[in-house]
Amino acid sequence: MDFTFTEEQQMLLDTTRRFIAKDYGFEARQKIKSNAPEGFSRETWQGLADIGLLSLNVPESDGGLGGSPIDTMLVMNAVGEGLLLEPYLASAVLATKTLALLGNEAQRTELLPALAAGEKIAALAHDEPSSRFDRMAIETRAWQVGDGFVLTGHKSVVPHGASADVLLVTARLAKTGESGPLAVFMVPRDTVGLRHVAYKTVDAVPAAELWLNQAYVPATALLDSGDAEAALAQVLDFGLAAVCAEAVGALDKLLAATVEYARNRKQFGQPIGKFQALQHRMADMVLHIEQARSMSYLAAVRCNDADPAVRNRALDAAKVVIGQAARFVGQQAVQLHGGMGVTDELDVSHYFKRLMAIELQFGSTDQHLEAYAQQL
Repeated sequence: MDFTFTEEQQMLLDTTRRFIAKDYGFEARQKIKSNAPEGFSRETWQGLADIGLLSLNVPESDGGLGGSPIDTMLVMNAVGEGLLLEPYLASAVLATKTLALLGNEAQRTELLPALAAGEKIAALAHDEPSSRFDRMAIETRAWQVGDGFVLTGHKSVVPHGASADVLLVTARLAKTGESGPLAVFMVPRDTVGLRHVAYKTVDAVPAAELWLNQAYVPATALLDSGDAEAALAQVLDFGLAAVCAEAVGALDKLLAATVEYARNRKQFGQPIGKFQALQHRMADMVLHIEQARSMSYLAAVRCNDADPAVRNRALDAAKVVIGQAARFVGQQAVQLHGGMGVTDELDVSHYFKRLMAIELQFGSTDQHLEAYAQQL
């Protein structure tokens, strides 16, 4: 197969890499992580908007670029290389894709241009404490009251949930204890009855726990175009493919850092990179990364497939291979760097933490392996 990128795709990747290399080095990231009140840089976020990256997944009919999954894959490669803390996955991928699939014309007109311009941030509030092993096990409930809806429930580990201007909250259209169809609501951050607790995850990404206690939203807040559950599955699969691409970018950086360290670190009067045992371990790292890269391509190609069975089989396989690569390459990189591999001052530990989080995001390696086995 020909994996050569088009000229436009290569330009997209190069532009994103140049932006990150210029304004988002490791020291700059450390300052943002430690000092930024929201845990990310609004200046960097606006910069991403200025070069068009926030409009990548906005349809052309809504004034965006209408990019393909391959385009998103390339941007996420660069995001992984730079360890961006900004809500690109949360807002520019997941939330934007949800609005594009489920929003009516008025809702898309209201939000998509603002998201593309960096004026607003949105986050998909979907995961719950009980949904770890079943992504559609949603206990949040919404029922009609007058001209609107009341929402009650608990959303867990919502990336950038405290900074989002608008939360796209998934809920069952039924009262507590009853079953009903899945729906998505636009819930402004200042909605009465919405409470959040912000924190940082192990990889320093800002997240929040959200509680909705009879939070009232107007009827216009309901995203009601089409089958919400099927659309949500597409969005989550698109996000899974995106984090697979992010993992490949982080893996490449870990390998480069390890090889450079092995060339410069001397033991017994020579670089440790000359020791055959360590060469074999770094060769194994390369093999894992190339397998992960190929599976990331597969995930990007299949994540929009209309057949859920075809889509799920490819994405399960990709997440398993990339999860295994994340664990193996991350552990080898840390061990080959010695004790300093786990220090906060070295970027290796931060890549390792992000890869550890990616391995669990959108379902763990073991979950996807079991799901893949059931399809055989």
